[in-house]
Amino acid sequence: MEFQLKAYTPPDFTRERFRTAPDAVLLPAPKDGVVPENYHATSIFPEYFKVGGQWLLAQESRMDCVAVWREDRVQVVEFRNVRKGELVFIGRTEDASEGIYVYPDGFREKETAGRDLFAFRQGRSRETAFSRDYDELYALLNYEREHGYVVWVMGPACAFDADSRAAFSGLVREGYVDALLAGNALATHDLEAAYRKTALGQNIYTQESQPMGHYNHLDTLNRVRCYGSIPSFLEGEGIDNGIIYSCVKKQIPFVLAGSIRDDGPLPEIYGDVYQAQNAMRQCVRKATTVICMATTLHTIATGNMVPSFRVLEDGTVRQTYFYSVDISEFAVNKLGDRGSLSARSIVTNAQDFVVNVYNGVRKFVK
Repeated sequence: MEFQLKAYTPPDFTRERFRTAPDAVLLPAPKDGVVPENYHATSIFPEYFKVGGQWLLAQESRMDCVAVWREDRVQVVEFRNVRKGELVFIGRTEDASEGIYVYPDGFREKETAGRDLFAFRQGRSRETAFSRDYDELYALLNYEREHGYVVWVMGPACAFDADSRAAFSGLVREGYVDALLAGNALATHDLEAAYRKTALGQNIYTQESQPMGHYNHLDTLNRVRCYGSIPSFLEGEGIDNGIIYSCVKKQIPFVLAGSIRDDGPLPEIYGDVYQAQNAMRQCVRKATTVICMATTLHTIATGNMVPSFRVLEDGTVRQTYFYSVDISEFAVNKLGDRGSLSARSIVTNAQDFVVNVYNGVRKFVK
């Protein structure tokens, strides 16, 4: 299957509703981290703001933020990062009547005319066949390897199995991973697997619990902390396999966001949630495809940062692709409930998914 990006069709700003619309209203922020009343909150869709008679697209957008006039352009900023006196866009309408236009139709889907209004199995569930989804994903990843930026968001499940660890390492090695977002658990158990051949004390191939295996992840954490960093641990212990090892070897950035229940944690963990969010967003700002696996909270956090579009360096507007993969229907459907309406759900075991994807894309590897 050959992959083709959907063309973006911008709004026709020659239409009267846009020509006669007023400039958007700007008001200064009253204090740091506080915005004026009637502020405009951004969405996942392309949004245009009329400034000086020109309609300007807010780039690097994200959901539940505010638009600020900063450095002579529209910037989308988290509430906590707004500074006193900065000019914030005001208005709750989205139809251009207040100089703000939210545009959900830039990437037009297939015509729906002639389709039945009622039809069975329109949702995504454990009964859905995902064969076509896999084929499309293989083609997409092959395209993105040359043209895009793929961010993977992972829970620890992938580290519990020898085959999925090897498969993801292959994806890193072959250029299908540009950034990794995870928590302490994914990195800890992957390093445990490399160091002690277990994950949470179970052999990563046989899944059999090992004697005193419940100490293994703690021993791993302690050893990494003794070295002072993950790269130093990998070098000092002669580690030559695994997800984190592959990222370090290929110089793929990884962001490990901590949680209140972390053991250790690893030296690279972000203990401050806002520092973690900032670091995650640095990767997400470049993302053209995001794949989230078996981590509900990290998936929702990332989903809230990812708009439905990306503006490339040459000014081209292209679609972003977002996949939510989990064995639980509840988990994959929850992302849509939180506003990330462009997410594609695949209900499956995360380990099997990674192995299938690696085997599927290998035919593209030269």
